[in-house]
Amino acid sequence: MSGKTILKLAKVQDSSIKGRNIVMRVDYNVPIDKGIIVDDTRIKASLKTLKYLLDLKCKVTLISHLGRPKGHEPKYSLRPVAAHLQELVGAKVYFASDCIGEESKRVVEQAKEGEIVLLENLRFHSEEKKNDADFAKQLSEHGDFFIQEAFGTLHRAHASTAGISKYLDNAIGYLVQKELEYLDRSMINPARPFVAIIGGAKVSDKIDVLYSLIDKADTIIIGGAMAYTFLAAQYSNVGKSLVEKEKIEDAKKIILKAFKNDVELLLPADHTVVKEIKFDSPKEVTQSMAIGDNWIGVDIGPRSEMLFTEKIKMAKTVFWNGPLGIFEMDAFAHGSLVIAQAMAAATKTGTVTILGGGDTLGVIKKAGISPDQLSHCSTGGGASLEFIEGKNLPGLVSLSQN
Repeated sequence: MSGKTILKLAKVQDSSIKGRNIVMRVDYNVPIDKGIIVDDTRIKASLKTLKYLLDLKCKVTLISHLGRPKGHEPKYSLRPVAAHLQELVGAKVYFASDCIGEESKRVVEQAKEGEIVLLENLRFHSEEKKNDADFAKQLSEHGDFFIQEAFGTLHRAHASTAGISKYLDNAIGYLVQKELEYLDRSMINPARPFVAIIGGAKVSDKIDVLYSLIDKADTIIIGGAMAYTFLAAQYSNVGKSLVEKEKIEDAKKIILKAFKNDVELLLPADHTVVKEIKFDSPKEVTQSMAIGDNWIGVDIGPRSEMLFTEKIKMAKTVFWNGPLGIFEMDAFAHGSLVIAQAMAAATKTGTVTILGGGDTLGVIKKAGISPDQLSHCSTGGGASLEFIEGKNLPGLVSLSQN
């Protein structure tokens, strides 16, 4: 492992679990609109482990969070996920209207081997985020073995990640194994050239990962709104584009460190700009890095698309986190979609392509690219970034200690 602590983690396929009652933490934090699952990527990511357990005649109780509810909010119920999961997995899936208490116990007890129970949203209880020991213990009583399959939550010290494993023997599922394998591969001994593409809105969210990548990557491409803070750090005019003024000094330090480490750091060579962020605003393309007064950068321009695509073509490993424009609006998504297509094309030629973060997953979906067209699509943006930074993930450390 590339984290600070050497972890000894049991794997589900090496564990004696035939016929046992399993509690499995999954990440079913998926977008739901009027009871319909909009994107089931995270649900599908758990199916390999689920089917393995069902083949072993296990009874599986699934625990997950959804959104950020304040107490019991029906719009954050996992009930729609249960019906969708049953269609995907081809086994009976029961739903319990709570994750602890008599109702949940009754539903778990009625399920048979080879069947699944999905418990209601963990975050309907404030004890979940507080890593409350009693809450964790009550969750553990739904089974006799714990499997961690929610990579996207491992950087949180919550009851269902860091707390529950104290009470049960445990292992990591196939998804977590794959996440760690690809992140280790790209961070410890990547095939070179290694190109990292970092986008998104805020430099403040990515400072630590950028510092870490300077020690690992050959080329770092910076896009999205955070690029404007870096351009401002180089005294380039950015018009009315989003700039984190308090992070300009950090941007200068990152630029200097990249220079000293002989790491190529690329910023957009041109931009798509508007005067108002509206889907029908007239667009222009700048002729240089500079953005005119009263204009707002909303996407990379065509020269940047060509430059970044060429870097991806030449790479042997590419890690991408964060869109390169306001991709949610079709008018400003072009640059991100071009990069997504370049990633898929590079994968076909043998480049290891790793994608992390929910927004970036949204980009490839918008581009009509399926996750299996890339080497690996991480289900956890925050967890993957903290892993790359070399931080210990509480959800993994707790497993290792038992």
